[in-house]
Amino acid sequence: MKIGFIGLGIMGKPMSKNLLKAGYELVVLDRVTAAAEEVRACGAMVAATPKAVAQQVDVVITMLPNSPQVREVVLGENGVIEGAKPGLTVIDMSSIAPLASREISQKLTQKGVEMLDAPVSGGEPKAIDGTLSVMVGGKKEVFDKYYDVMKVMAASVVRTGDIGAGNVTKLANQVIVALNIAAMSEALVLATKAGVEPELVYQAIRGGLAGSTVLDAKAPLVMDRKFDPGFRINLHIKDLANVLETSHEIGVPLPLTAAVMEMMQSLKVAGLGDSDHSSLVKYYEMQAQVEVKR
Repeated sequence: MKIGFIGLGIMGKPMSKNLLKAGYELVVLDRVTAAAEEVRACGAMVAATPKAVAQQVDVVITMLPNSPQVREVVLGENGVIEGAKPGLTVIDMSSIAPLASREISQKLTQKGVEMLDAPVSGGEPKAIDGTLSVMVGGKKEVFDKYYDVMKVMAASVVRTGDIGAGNVTKLANQVIVALNIAAMSEALVLATKAGVEPELVYQAIRGGLAGSTVLDAKAPLVMDRKFDPGFRINLHIKDLANVLETSHEIGVPLPLTAAVMEMMQSLKVAGLGDSDHSSLVKYYEMQAQVEVKR
């Protein structure tokens, strides 16, 4: 099976490398020439346009920032749809609005092209070691056909429904992650301001009901003041914008998500948009005039 991979950013580059390691032939494309050349050095071929990628492969994987970029790459001039033969499949692993996934899929279907929306969770570390969580929407027979391809990049690949369901699931995931980071931040800032060592608070609560994967991943980084981006504030803002847009369209009030969105927006204004989303703690630290550290 020959695979096209479009989008070689923080996530896409290690994901494409894992496909190469598994023995798949790859044709890649990225606007950043250095990223494409790095993957070429690992054994991939490089194409000049999404159309050229589609002409050479059986399946195209996209890993792009948001809905407009996916639309442009798939449906735009020299896009995937122009080079697609009937029988091609597009697996969009970007995190975009569910309605956008459905619209793109409808246009591809008219050309005899199948689509899966398959956003991922886990950030750069899990993209590197191939242990992402993939949430997939689309036909079961298409999911089954490409399950092994997705599993190369992931520890968990779960179909949650028809097209769009993958991105609905990702939105739910991003709500829980954002609110978990906010809760952790509130708790550790409270402990610090009260004069209790945050490391001891973390060790005391992590094995109980308050424990979580988010807590274990982010609390140590906060206390070590390591805010290099595993997942940027700007990207979480993008995801929460899709959450709130979707929630408004279907009539689901999300007051806690909206509150965290505004906190992240304030951090973006403060110049922290490219910091890790665990930088949410700095919003609380600025209010309380303390710093959470070991």
